Amino acid sequence: MTLERSVLVEALGWAATATFVGSYLTRRAETLVRVQIAGALMWAVYGVLLRSAPVIAANVLVVAAASWKARTSRCGTRALRAEP
Repeated sequence: MTLERSVLVEALGWAATATFVGSYLTRRAETLVRVQIAGALMWAVYGVLLRSAPVIAANVLVVAAASWKARTSRCGTRALRAEP
């Protein structure tokens, strides 16, 4: 890996960290999940660039779980609003 590429990869890792930490500063749970999905996707790309299977797997699982949570939360909210 060249020096330029390693600096960019490291910058991506720090940006992913900042995104994940920043997710906890959001006011709405829905926003928190969306920002965490973005951070986990960044981490997954970071893992691909480093060829690190554990980093990739962990963050793909985070994206899947957060997406499922976001989807089921929205469905539950809609169902509650539809009831009389």
